[in-house]
Amino acid sequence: MSSPSASEPVLRLIGVTQQYGSGATAVSALSGVDFEVRQGELVAVMGPSGSGKSTLLAIAGGLTTPTTGEVVVEGSYLSEQSPKQLALLRRRSLGFVFQDFNLIPTLTALENVTLPLELDGFRPPIARRAGRDALASVGLADKGGVYPDDLSGGQQQRVAIARAVVGGRRLILADEPTGALDSVTGEMVLKMLRARVDAGAAGILVTHEARHAAFADRIVFLRDGRMVDETRREGAEALLTGAR
Repeated sequence: MSSPSASEPVLRLIGVTQQYGSGATAVSALSGVDFEVRQGELVAVMGPSGSGKSTLLAIAGGLTTPTTGEVVVEGSYLSEQSPKQLALLRRRSLGFVFQDFNLIPTLTALENVTLPLELDGFRPPIARRAGRDALASVGLADKGGVYPDDLSGGQQQRVAIARAVVGGRRLILADEPTGALDSVTGEMVLKMLRARVDAGAAGILVTHEARHAAFADRIVFLRDGRMVDETRREGAEALLTGAR
């Protein structure tokens, strides 16, 4: 898959609506959302519970198909992809970071990181080399042989970030990635995420915390499935100042 040009968003949501049920019992999780993220940009998504944040992230990652609208990742319309093509796109272009880490306990840190590459057919030596580079990028070069249960929560989340970016993935989707961490460790993880975006990825961060959203270049606010407001980095820095 060809990378987007500098002027083309890594991700675009065009008129995306997500509705569950029908008739009088229908529930609209997203309503006509237009949204984009560019290379080198971290966008925080905020809003009350039930506002559609996690739904937006699942649709952006191709985990959920919208009721209407289009999702475009690196120039590819997800609606035009076969299930096999969509799975391939997720492995090669999309990295997911979740609150509960989602590491496989019976695999070492390095094996967890390299698993997506091996599923994609990479030869083991190449996958391991890329995995070691990814672990080094999050400060865990010496933890490749350690199992998740022997790592701290912050280290586990950094392994999850390494897995999300291994192989040059360009779109990182993070759903409350600091929710299970203490404040100091959570801030360290956000700095890691910020560094990966600064190195050339695009990122979406779903969060309830203003001080976490302040790491972003742009904050968008959802309410009742609609984007109701947004602020850029200047506003984010003001939020951070107020949260200290």
